[in-house]
Amino acid sequence: MSYNIGLSGLRTTNQSLDVISQNIANVSTAGFKASRAELAALYSGGQAGGVEMQRVSQNFNKDGTKEFTGRDLDMAISGQGFFMLKDESGQMRYSRAGMFNKDANNYIVSAGGMRLQGYAADASGNLVNGVLTDLQVSASSLPAQASTSLEFVANFKADAAIPTSATFNPTDSNSFNFSYSSDLYDSLGTEHTLTQYLVKTADNQWMAHYYLDGNPVDINGTGTNTQAITFNPDGSLNTPTSISLAYSPAGADPMNIDLSLVGTTQFAGDFSVARNATDGYPAGELTGLRVDESGIISAVYTNGRDRVQGKVILANFANPGGLNQADSTTWTQSFASGNAIIGEAGTGALGTLTAGAFEGSNVDLTAELVSLMTAQRNYQANAKSVSTADKLTQVLFNTL
Repeated sequence: MSYNIGLSGLRTTNQSLDVISQNIANVSTAGFKASRAELAALYSGGQAGGVEMQRVSQNFNKDGTKEFTGRDLDMAISGQGFFMLKDESGQMRYSRAGMFNKDANNYIVSAGGMRLQGYAADASGNLVNGVLTDLQVSASSLPAQASTSLEFVANFKADAAIPTSATFNPTDSNSFNFSYSSDLYDSLGTEHTLTQYLVKTADNQWMAHYYLDGNPVDINGTGTNTQAITFNPDGSLNTPTSISLAYSPAGADPMNIDLSLVGTTQFAGDFSVARNATDGYPAGELTGLRVDESGIISAVYTNGRDRVQGKVILANFANPGGLNQADSTTWTQSFASGNAIIGEAGTGALGTLTAGAFEGSNVDLTAELVSLMTAQRNYQANAKSVSTADKLTQVLFNTL
């Protein structure tokens, strides 16, 4: 019996050494989770029978160190959850390794070529929620969008003097109080400059003259480019709150701009502009990708705009320890793990995402080296027990 007990100790210690060696070998593997050999005593009819390897468990409770790379598509999960990947056979894999790239077809893939799963976005950048699919980014340019609105919020100088020149002339600075320019874009993405010339005509009364690229624009279909603006005695805007500007640029669709003046005031002090924003923009080339902590992937363009390309969705399990190991950094669902519970990063029990980084191994190298020395002593002790049992057997045979 002593032989069998010693041999079981040697066998399980060797298995433990395999687990420790695997941990040490993968100390630099992204998304790797440290394993632990769990042993159990053997008994037969109340008699000691040695030891056996009961199972090898992995530590999903401890995050690995974050390795910051600055790469667009690298992502690290802080907290619970797994990336969902689909392999070539269509099987779903689950991983913590967040090193991703684009393949030849602009799909987001892992280092092993498996496609990252999430919610896609339509051509307008709207997410198609609830439909899990392979995430793919567009490599095309962002087309120009014609300006249709302009928000202009300013403070007109209440104590400004009436201009000395009675006749307005855009080239004569003595004929107006202030001027301000805004950039607008036509359907081709060509930039146009809208200039507002503001002339104080009386207390609480102003006259605005509108020119686009130096040419008068039609206001509200009246055939004139001038608009009276009045304020209340408390400095708030009276009329108008908005006006419509029309202009026909060469080679492009006619422009119709809704100019909003809501929020404009007239107080003593300097003339100042608080908001000057249009919804138009020129065409742009793709310069990179950006991922936020909720998993939204956006394409960034040279015109300063971005457009949503998709959203990374995470999965979690009631018992992550029950997952089947597929390779060093991916797992598959099992009966013991339960069904995958999917959701957006940062919701429920799911962790958040850190862009430009990946999660390293959670192996504690110092602890593994100590375990390695302990396993070595255990192996030597079991080998000694087998050797001692052999000597005792020889002594017994010699006495017969």
